[in-house]
Amino acid sequence: MRILIIEDDREAASYLVKAFKEAGHVADHAADGEDGLAMASDGPYDVLIVDRMLPKKDGLAVIAELRAAGRDTPALILSALGQVDDRVKGLRAGGDDYLPKPYSFSELLARIEVLSRRRTTGAPETVYRVGDLELDRLSHRVSRGGGEIILQPREFRLLEYLMKNAGQVVTRTMLLEHVWDYHFDPQTNVIDVHVSRLRAKIDKGFDKPLIHTIRGAGYTVRP
Repeated sequence: MRILIIEDDREAASYLVKAFKEAGHVADHAADGEDGLAMASDGPYDVLIVDRMLPKKDGLAVIAELRAAGRDTPALILSALGQVDDRVKGLRAGGDDYLPKPYSFSELLARIEVLSRRRTTGAPETVYRVGDLELDRLSHRVSRGGGEIILQPREFRLLEYLMKNAGQVVTRTMLLEHVWDYHFDPQTNVIDVHVSRLRAKIDKGFDKPLIHTIRGAGYTVRP
């Protein structure tokens, strides 16, 4: 998932960005309501996490403006205001869920996974399959030919993105943006190194490779 965290507490936001990345997701941060509204309006996010009380523009106003503009990205509201009336107001402003502070990260993660699945219904795609390779996004399990494959978080995200776009050429720029969250070329061979490691785990010992290099273009996963 690609998640936008709109939170003015930089320490809290930094913790969430790190935690979501460790969980295999891409997380961006906006520190006030105006920046959050601009990023949510322009970015391809799966879920928004919006602090209710923000500088420059209140969190509820951010969500309300997004809804008025036709943006239906699921939004979870975080707030120190946890009374029933506060939660009702947040949901009526267009929020899809409301989590009072303090909260546990595991509950927050579970809730945004639910929101993400709802967005992709009727048939939520939580498992990708290419040939005998299977990746379960919810359990973070990968297997090939029935045998489990242990991947590091970055390798999991790399494989997830490749399998999500199975059969298509995925360029290095696409990988930098969606897996590394870079919007510039770091001028390193970081992608090639990670693909090489991933290929060793996925294809080694099997007669038919699934990860293919498309010379001059990028990579693809196909049976």
